[in-house]
Amino acid sequence: MEQYFYHFDAAKKIADAFEVSMDYLVGEGVNVSFDKKNLKRLQDIEKLDDATKDKLYFVIDNIVQNFKAKKAYAS
Repeated sequence: MEQYFYHFDAAKKIADAFEVSMDYLVGEGVNVSFDKKNLKRLQDIEKLDDATKDKLYFVIDNIVQNFKAKKAYAS
């Protein structure tokens, strides 16, 4: 059992060195596409009050929608 701990610890150190999550490192999980910086941002956003989160997500949604529309019309 102890050998598994060492493997886990080594994997954790590698993930920390590359500033990615363990999920990202192994290519699994819901957060696989996010690096630690973006995960931290999402965690910080989740700590905001609901009204502030709603405003922030409204802006983000509009920017993403605008980007997708520009991409669609450029094709």
